[in-house]
Amino acid sequence: MDLEELEYTLPGELIAQVPVEPRDASRLLVAGGAGAGLRLDDRRFAELPSLLRPGDVLVRNDTRVIPARARFRRATGGRVELLFLEPLPAAGGDPETRAERARESWEVLARGRLRAGETLRSETAPATFAVDVDEGLGDGRWLVTLTGEPAEPLAVLLARHGETPLPPYIRTALADPERYQTVYARLQGSVAAPTAGLHFTAALDRALRAAGVAIEHLTLHVGLATFKPVTADHVEEHPLHEEPFVVDRAVVRRIVAARAAGRRVVAVGTTMVRLLEELGSRAAAAPGDDPFEGHDGLLEGRTALFITPGHEFAAIDGLITNFHLPRTSLLALVMAFCGIDETRRIYAHAIERRYRFYSFGDAMLAWGPKGERP
Repeated sequence: MDLEELEYTLPGELIAQVPVEPRDASRLLVAGGAGAGLRLDDRRFAELPSLLRPGDVLVRNDTRVIPARARFRRATGGRVELLFLEPLPAAGGDPETRAERARESWEVLARGRLRAGETLRSETAPATFAVDVDEGLGDGRWLVTLTGEPAEPLAVLLARHGETPLPPYIRTALADPERYQTVYARLQGSVAAPTAGLHFTAALDRALRAAGVAIEHLTLHVGLATFKPVTADHVEEHPLHEEPFVVDRAVVRRIVAARAAGRRVVAVGTTMVRLLEELGSRAAAAPGDDPFEGHDGLLEGRTALFITPGHEFAAIDGLITNFHLPRTSLLALVMAFCGIDETRRIYAHAIERRYRFYSFGDAMLAWGPKGERP
């Protein structure tokens, strides 16, 4: 797939700057069929219970966004903005190495010039929040280590001095940071929201359950893999960074059993598509040692699964997602599920009908071939 195939033109005024209220008042474009049989229906997100069937299973990402953006000063006075992506795993090995890692080392994405060996100090708390710059990792990423005697945990420091990391195309300040969290967000670890879930409300959840729809939650922490633009000329050559997940094996077994029984599984967001397809591939790769069957408790891991056109979906029947930026892995995933030409027609319809795009925008519900069958 050539990179140009992920291009489209969007009028700037369709980039949503603020979320609608209430959350489920957003619009929902329902797409089914393929080729000349593609059907498009303009609805509202609040109508979702009537668009699903009793027995359908919604699978949502319950990750929670951390206040991951913080501003620092170099010794020269220059300003640097850091986006804290994720911590390094605890180190084994010799005591000296373990003690060093106990200071908390993180991978960050930097906006501004850095130099290995320098110390950056927080603009708001220079005496208590500082990091040593260890080494460059490429693509604007750096390894930094909290400094101080002793340094407070980064979660505490970010809670005091960090900011909600809104995407750069949102230029309007968010009055309530919770509006960039799903109402069911639980496990902290993301630097961007799983935006398809922003449309749900507690009342809508009650209506869905009353309609016989099951709701399940898994966790994939959203990181650089999700929001980094595709730069390779051929999309499949784009390196996708790993993102960590945490899943309850019992929940996975319920989802698999539901689909085996003929019930439809609908992924809420592209992150859930990647995670469900990753988990399905792991189970299929080791049928004699299934990581879910016969096992209880949590399974933690990482995925770098890159879904592009040609991928054979084995875990989902439907997809709820927002409208995505050009040249992104997210748009490539939608094209893989809906079809390249079909996605172009869906997006052209959304632009013509003045849908709102991106993180605070409207949503679409797309059905795969199995999801279309009565």
